[in-house]
Amino acid sequence: MINKATLFSVGLLATVLITGCKTEKKPEEPVKVQTVTTVNKPLVIATWNTPDAVNAAAKVLQNGGTALDAVEQGCRVEEANPKNQTVGIGGLPDRDGFVTLDACIMNEKGDYGAVVGVENIKHVISVARKVMEDTPHVLLSGKGAEQFAVSKGFKKEDLLTEESKKAWEEWKVKSEYKPIINIENHDTIGMLAMDADGNLSGACTTSGLAYKLRGRIGDSPIIGSGLFIDNEVGGAVATGLGEEVLKTVGSFLIVELMRQGMSPQQACEEAIKRIVTKPNSDFKNFQVCYIAMNKKGEIGSYAIHEWFSYSKFDNKGYKNIKSDFYLKDKS
Repeated sequence: MINKATLFSVGLLATVLITGCKTEKKPEEPVKVQTVTTVNKPLVIATWNTPDAVNAAAKVLQNGGTALDAVEQGCRVEEANPKNQTVGIGGLPDRDGFVTLDACIMNEKGDYGAVVGVENIKHVISVARKVMEDTPHVLLSGKGAEQFAVSKGFKKEDLLTEESKKAWEEWKVKSEYKPIINIENHDTIGMLAMDADGNLSGACTTSGLAYKLRGRIGDSPIIGSGLFIDNEVGGAVATGLGEEVLKTVGSFLIVELMRQGMSPQQACEEAIKRIVTKPNSDFKNFQVCYIAMNKKGEIGSYAIHEWFSYSKFDNKGYKNIKSDFYLKDKS
């Protein structure tokens, strides 16, 4: 017959064993996080539906290239696409008929290079990289940036295509500046990439808002607004009405929120909230969108209005994904 002392001993042994099992399982959580990161490599995301650009960036990574090489090559694809009227050659001009381009690039070390208001040079993303790597500066503008580009072997060319010139001449009839949400507002290709070593880099390139005032610069080439990378945490890029992104330093905000523990999705939503909750915000009449990724390979996106989408390439291939958005049934 089993006495109480024996039952107590058996119970105590079972408790020790169960407790021991729980202790053994605790280290599994970091392994799961590492698995997520490994599964997603190579990883590229970009604003809007840009399969050619994203696939070009992914090819660089698949061939063993760095995230920095990938985002540069991906952005160059759209800069060379005359049918994309928001980037590079064929970009819609300012209200005086001049095509001016802005771009920036940032690597895993936190280095940054940018150019603003550049005319006659198509691949401004590569000029921005040259600024980052070949000068003691981080930002060059206008004619100085153009001269620097020529000194580095970039060819000057007319960026105003017949199609964009025609659109500008039609606009001049009324000369009204009323940005069309998800059309004139989607003025950027922003791209983030993670390479085989888990390093992050990002890039933005744009011709800016169509028919802008001459000399206007938006968020795209400005560190912390259009783009920010922190290789310990993650990266973010913006598209949309740059003035609103600039006023909230949106990309830096998202990365900092991720540093504090938010997921990329939560951080993107908070960044949009900072815009729409500002006093007297006219957010119903403009679009702002963000995409972000963290070091785990997790992705987030959020916009004010519907119909923003982002492109993604991972080990499952290319996909265009519609983003969630703020303005649903809100008054």
